[in-house]
Amino acid sequence: MKLKDFKITPENSHYGTGRRKESIARVWILKDQPNKFIVRVDETGKEYDLRDYVQRETLFQKVMLPFKATGTEGKFGIYATVEGGGISGQAEAIMYGVAKALLAHNSDFRTPLKKAKLLARDAREKERKKYAQMGARAKYRWSKR
Repeated sequence: MKLKDFKITPENSHYGTGRRKESIARVWILKDQPNKFIVRVDETGKEYDLRDYVQRETLFQKVMLPFKATGTEGKFGIYATVEGGGISGQAEAIMYGVAKALLAHNSDFRTPLKKAKLLARDAREKERKKYAQMGARAKYRWSKR
């Protein structure tokens, strides 16, 4: 299933943006394509099935968490474009995007999504490397002689 097989319109989809670490995911939940999960990677332009792309079942379950929290499993499909970061960060970015898109679909989902802590952005970012140091915190070894 590719994007060219269906159209994304405001009538059949809802949009949400998710971010995590260096990853950004633009997510559309599709009403008329239930259980179709497609990910497009911006760096390569290729489209993948979500389960194949995230590789681990735990990451796939994490992406599906907003659907479980709102009781909408099997009612929506996902089309997401991701860029930056690694697969784990991208999966969490998709999860946040799905939660925001579900909120755009129905504002009554706010309570279960907040209870499941799916609307709070995880703001942890990589700390920058400082000059005269090995990394962000690690220092070079000091030698007296």
